[in-house]
Amino acid sequence: MPPSPPGDERASRPPLLEIVVPAYNEERRLPGGLLQLCAKLARMPFPTSVIVVDNNSTDRTAEIVLNWPRSPVPVRLVQCAIPGKGAAVRAGLLGTSAPFVGFCDADMATDLDAIDVALGLLLSGERVVIGSRAHLGSHVENRHSKVRELGAFGFRTLAGALVHGVSDTQCGFKFFDGVLARESAARLRTPGFAFDVELLARCVERGSTVREIPVRWRDMPGSRFSPARHTFGIVLELGRIWLRLHTRPRPAAAHPAWEPPLDPVGYP
Repeated sequence: MPPSPPGDERASRPPLLEIVVPAYNEERRLPGGLLQLCAKLARMPFPTSVIVVDNNSTDRTAEIVLNWPRSPVPVRLVQCAIPGKGAAVRAGLLGTSAPFVGFCDADMATDLDAIDVALGLLLSGERVVIGSRAHLGSHVENRHSKVRELGAFGFRTLAGALVHGVSDTQCGFKFFDGVLARESAARLRTPGFAFDVELLARCVERGSTVREIPVRWRDMPGSRFSPARHTFGIVLELGRIWLRLHTRPRPAAAHPAWEPPLDPVGYP
């Protein structure tokens, strides 16, 4: 029998790094995003894999993943029936088993070269590494209106009261020690836009610091966020997170229910 191709042998070993991609009705952007991500990960000198979480899509998102061609970077599908990006990311992180994990958006707005920096820091002992568009070394191509930029400033101010010292909680590029990510995700109960804030706060309450790195980030078309429609819901989510973080936790055997999802569901 001829030896297996190198890619097959690599894909058969447990991954060192797993990346979660939450997706809601992403049939247009997902194929290109997966091609970029798999091409990047295929150049890594160790096994990697991708988990796409289909968050109740009504288009061909799940079909695209199920029919994704076999490659050195396995791509598998996880279904999440609870609406909201936070719920999808939680389902994806809890479905991982690798020593290092992360998540990024289906539009790949963050340049994937930042994966090298993030993983290098994790290997050196950092436990939470996130992209920050507010970092002085970042390059950001932003098409947002002044109203949206003002809203983002207000959100960062409120989020900073919950996760001290973090300048950008919402960049969709975050990497973690795998054990920490799974422990923190298990306690995540924010399904919508502000889920990142709670996830980072859960990591901090476990004694971890959050390391921000510069990124190249390009605003991609197709945003579902509207300042006029969604500002109140986001402030309410942040208030719920504050209460949850400052309330005595329930017994370990109890599993708090998800909060009612608020519009927006948190996708870019």
